[in-house]
Amino acid sequence: MTQEQMLEQIVKQVMAAMGSEQPAQTCAPSTGDKVTAADYPIADKRPDLIKTATGKNFTDLSYEKVINGELKPEDLRIRPETLELQAEVAESVQRGAFAGNLRRAAELIAVPDARLLEIYNALRPYKSTKEEYEAIAVELETQYNAPISAGLVREAAAIGYKRKRTKEFK
Repeated sequence: MTQEQMLEQIVKQVMAAMGSEQPAQTCAPSTGDKVTAADYPIADKRPDLIKTATGKNFTDLSYEKVINGELKPEDLRIRPETLELQAEVAESVQRGAFAGNLRRAAELIAVPDARLLEIYNALRPYKSTKEEYEAIAVELETQYNAPISAGLVREAAAIGYKRKRTKEFK
């Protein structure tokens, strides 16, 4: 399979998945400040709310534009605002934990992929000291405005230290 055929297959699968989602409720889209299950799938019912990371409208995305080179990978990246919309839908159907996951993901969009991988590896048992965990948490808060994720790092530090699984105990 050529790279172009693989890309075509991936784009078709993503577009099909976005179009095949069934709404959680069968009522008119909401018109308030927050989206709800009535707005789901957002791509179908409220596409005006979705923009890519580079500011392109969701409705301007197509497989043909990807193949023709009119769209670059960064044009297809999700924005934190889109994940927040999804979190609002999740909350509207009492899926608070899932909404929290989406909000953490929204925070982490700003963190470069290479740094995310470094942080992931640093959070493994015996890889970091309690102070190194705290430095990561401060970085997430101050450099990337990710307070929820910073809180999770601090929680991991406390649990790791209590269970003697930080670098101090290696």
